[in-house]
Amino acid sequence: MRYRLGESETMLSPIGMGTWQFSQGQGLAGKFWPNLPPSLIQAIVGCALDYGINWFDTAEIYGKGQSEEALATALDATANNRQALIATKWWPVFRSSHSLRQNAGERLRHLHHRPITLYQIHQPYARSSIASQMRVMAELLDQGVIAHAGVSNFSLAQMVEAHRALKSHGHPLVSNQVRYHLLDRRIEQNGLLSAAKDLGITIIAYSPLAQGLLTGRFHDDHTRPSGVRRLDPRFGPGHLRRTKPLIDLLNHLGKRYQVTPAQVALNWIITTPGRCLMAIPGATHPRQAQANAEAMGWSLSASDREALCEMAPSR
Repeated sequence: MRYRLGESETMLSPIGMGTWQFSQGQGLAGKFWPNLPPSLIQAIVGCALDYGINWFDTAEIYGKGQSEEALATALDATANNRQALIATKWWPVFRSSHSLRQNAGERLRHLHHRPITLYQIHQPYARSSIASQMRVMAELLDQGVIAHAGVSNFSLAQMVEAHRALKSHGHPLVSNQVRYHLLDRRIEQNGLLSAAKDLGITIIAYSPLAQGLLTGRFHDDHTRPSGVRRLDPRFGPGHLRRTKPLIDLLNHLGKRYQVTPAQVALNWIITTPGRCLMAIPGATHPRQAQANAEAMGWSLSASDREALCEMAPSR
């Protein structure tokens, strides 16, 4: 099961793997996750590839390159690694587009010089203009340093500006990575999803299971949130009560399709008409990687998709 990445010829599995959890406890972003043994990371990556996931999303800020290093090390030790494609990101805060150019080489070093299929600007907060950043992206594309250029967390206006600027240099903007799941559908309301479809830009949905909320395991009496989830109001009793009807529907549909509620939630994203949406759930165990991959290869019916849309808030 493969979708086209933007207007490129690159074909990706609609489910990729997010690798924030490979940060090895390093840096501010990495402290959200415990250290994972290299053997476990290798097993997770190998399982993902075995079950049809062909790309991995990482970033500079994920452990200051530790996620990239851990991913590359796992791929080096995995037999079926030829199909593996990598997306990574430049952290732009307090930096200019000059840093964007230099950073690509650093990303390649952390990735053991594996090709960068997709290079993304992680946030729209650089010191340089979007036009300046896209000019550097075009140079990196022309030089073959990266295969494709994308953005992350860009608003509708910022995405359109980036698309136009890069297009003026003869290259398409292939993606915008944003938060999107059944409990956060803002991109449907603010015009971003519609514009992405019109411009041929793939939307990559991060946090597609709402940090695990859509698995349903926090809606029973046995699992309590830990770590940063304890500070997240979405995991509070009030929000859990309000979202229980949606979880019940996910469970009901899961039984019908003989899959898990999480797989239903992921399939709802990737079966959006137009094949313009991909999702990048993470995994801290091989069985999670397998379960994520098994959200592909089947489709919710139009009526079941509509039932989920009616149950889930659109704002």
